[in-house]
Amino acid sequence: MIEECLEVEFRVEGDDCPLAEASRTVSVSIDARPPQLRGDGNTLLRFSSPENQALVEFLDDDDRIRYLHVSRSNGRLNFRCLAKHQCVVHELISAGFMVEELRYRNGDAIFTGAVVGHEVLRGVMDTAGEAVGVRLERVSALGAEDDVTVAQRWDLTPRQEETLRAALEAGYFSVPRDVTAGELAAQMGISKSALLERLRRGQAGLLSQVFA
Repeated sequence: MIEECLEVEFRVEGDDCPLAEASRTVSVSIDARPPQLRGDGNTLLRFSSPENQALVEFLDDDDRIRYLHVSRSNGRLNFRCLAKHQCVVHELISAGFMVEELRYRNGDAIFTGAVVGHEVLRGVMDTAGEAVGVRLERVSALGAEDDVTVAQRWDLTPRQEETLRAALEAGYFSVPRDVTAGELAAQMGISKSALLERLRRGQAGLLSQVFA
């Protein structure tokens, strides 16, 4: 039995997959769940983004996307579809990478997941080295507490986690700030008051546990 499991994060630049191209062309952030590969080589995708009609139209016009379904919830779009195009992430999965989260921003992607043992990691790294624009960003031992989501670990709501993550990535907490609350709210497709409320409650929840 292999006792070591590693948390791994890859950055992918120049991927030609539909979601990467959509995030670059429409300038929208896309958060995706792990793709499900069918026996016929097609892929089932599930992902979400801030409210953005241009994204819906871009994906609807993409010949690689079929059976596109879109629903709306709390200012976000939720997508389900079938993709006829396999991307870099499928090569990494075939090599042993257990992807858990995919984030697309401005045409680039961050893949976060796990690898069982250094021997499998070497195989995944060899595959990544053969793919254009893939580099290892981070690798660390996966502890027991890492098998739960951030929201579960710190008792946050999913929306609070999502907003705090978006604020951190956009530079809202930088000094000086790279983005205003109004700009960040517009990017996420929610009101400024809703954004500030989520940030306040999320930060309060985190700090109360850190300093408990």
